[in-house]
Formats: sequence, structure tokens, C-alpha cells
Amino acid sequence: MAVIVLPDAQADLLSLQDYMLDKWGEVAWLKAEDEIFDKLEKVDTGVFNGTPVHELASVGIQDYLNVYTSHHKLVYRRIGNDTYVYLIAGHRQDYPTILAKRLLSR
Repeated sequence: MAVIVLPDAQADLLSLQDYMLDKWGEVAWLKAEDEIFDKLEKVDTGVFNGTPVHELASVGIQDYLNVYTSHHKLVYRRIGNDTYVYLIAGHRQDYPTILAKRLLSR
């Protein structure tokens, strides 16, 4: 089992890192980063399961799931034994717009 953070989600992480370091400092960013990867580890090992992404489930796409940390929303999909991370968004971000842009960029 492995967690694969796809390039767009990696860019999300870097953007969140820049923002958090600028606004709240290194301690806050490190805590958020730990929380994100702890949640992904729990998803990957089956300890925690997310819920279908509402916007996709409403049109019949059930295999993209989301989980939340205290400040972030993570979108992932299980393929075989691996967890692929597609999107990482802060709760203050316009999630529906980010999701639409991400889907339309494919």
C-alpha cells in the first residue's frame, strides 16, 4: 500500500505551505502537514474511510472520496492497494471552484 500525491495535489501542498508559512509561521505549517499525512496514512491502511465527493456523487461518480483535517479537505481515490491524492484544499478556499477547475483541466 502506498500514498501517491499526484502533481496537482503536490502543487496544492506547496501553495498551502507558502500561505501558511507567510500567515501563521512554521509551527502551524508543520502541524497542518503532519495532520494531512496522518489522515492519508489512516486512509491508506483502511483505519479511516472518506465519503464520496458530493459534487461527483450527484452525477454517479462514487469512487472519489474526501476526508477532512481540522483545516483541509483532501480528495483521493483508491486504486488497487494504493491511495491517489488528487486535491488538497484549505477550508477557506472556494472548494467547488477548485474542484471544477481540476476536473476541467483533464
